[in-house]
Amino acid sequence: MGLAYVAPIGMQNLFVINAAVSQPRSRALATALFVTMFDMMLTLACFFGIGAVMDAVPWLGPLMQLVGGALVVLIGVVLVLPRKKASKTEPNAAGSAAYERAKGPGLRGVFVAALLVTWCNPQAFIDGTMMLGAFRATFGGADGLAFVTGACAASLVWFPGMALIVSVLGSRFNDRVLRVINVVCGLVVIAYGVRLIAAFFGIG
Repeated sequence: MGLAYVAPIGMQNLFVINAAVSQPRSRALATALFVTMFDMMLTLACFFGIGAVMDAVPWLGPLMQLVGGALVVLIGVVLVLPRKKASKTEPNAAGSAAYERAKGPGLRGVFVAALLVTWCNPQAFIDGTMMLGAFRATFGGADGLAFVTGACAASLVWFPGMALIVSVLGSRFNDRVLRVINVVCGLVVIAYGVRLIAAFFGIG
């Protein structure tokens, strides 16, 4: 059930996939580990009652839709915009490609982005609260602890595993393919963010 919860393509998966195809393998794995950490925190929060907090503070849900939607759109725009090309002083094309990949965001930037795609994603709260909250009502005591431990373990297996596999396959992609992946991921993310903002204003 934990794998069923984290596997569907969403903000976190798109973020990890993009890092795996556009950054060095060590950076991609660092990205996956940050996402895993925040996803496990979200899983615990949803399982142990974040829905109760949102019910107690009615304005929190709409606020998360607006702010989270704006941040999601911003992340998508960054993915869609073309990256600055390497300087012509680079010795050769292979060196330029390696130089561009190494210029990705530092660990602090990756940490913040992983935080945003997890904790500023209202749909993650809704899905997590509905699914994990339901299991929380079903399981109690040791059974509940075993279930949530398994759900966290699924995150630990899924995100780093996906990053490693995509990173290995990504070495076969040329710049055009990587650019298309970036644009597709970015457009999907922007559409998702716009939908969140539209929901805030009661549209759609």
